[in-house]
Amino acid sequence: MKREAKTNPKERVLEEFRLFWIIVLYLWVFLGSFTIYRRLIIEETGAAYLHYGISLIEALVIAKVILIGKMFGFSRHFEDKPLIVPMLYKTILFGIFVLLFGVVEHLVEGWFHSQGLVGGLHDISDLGADELGARVLVIIVAFVPFFAFYEIGRVIGMRKLAEMFFSKRGTGE
Repeated sequence: MKREAKTNPKERVLEEFRLFWIIVLYLWVFLGSFTIYRRLIIEETGAAYLHYGISLIEALVIAKVILIGKMFGFSRHFEDKPLIVPMLYKTILFGIFVLLFGVVEHLVEGWFHSQGLVGGLHDISDLGADELGARVLVIIVAFVPFFAFYEIGRVIGMRKLAEMFFSKRGTGE
């Protein structure tokens, strides 16, 4: 399998920075479209929904979770298998990570607001199992194409993948 070697630490940091913002942009567009859809649905009931910034914050947090998981090597299993296997593994693994991070986030938020960990658990229960399940499902669905492209880029090289999508190609004659 082809890997792009990064020997220069500055180059590695720059590559991680680019990857972070690519992940953020992808997730922001994906989650933002659900935010707009939710606003349209809620608007039909006459209520206002003004949580547009939440999708950007979620995208920033989830991108960081992905990069931390990548850094610790949690996602390196099954990379010698057919691409569908590591893609599904990473999709499910990072879906679980995002769920766990969301739970920890609510617990810390409850503690930070002097409600204690019980206050955080209460916030989670107020959210409801259906809402929590739907959020995790949306993230997992978002991760399928993301990790499919990521795995293709891992095999053929991220630069080659970018060239295939963003460089002018010949007419094929």
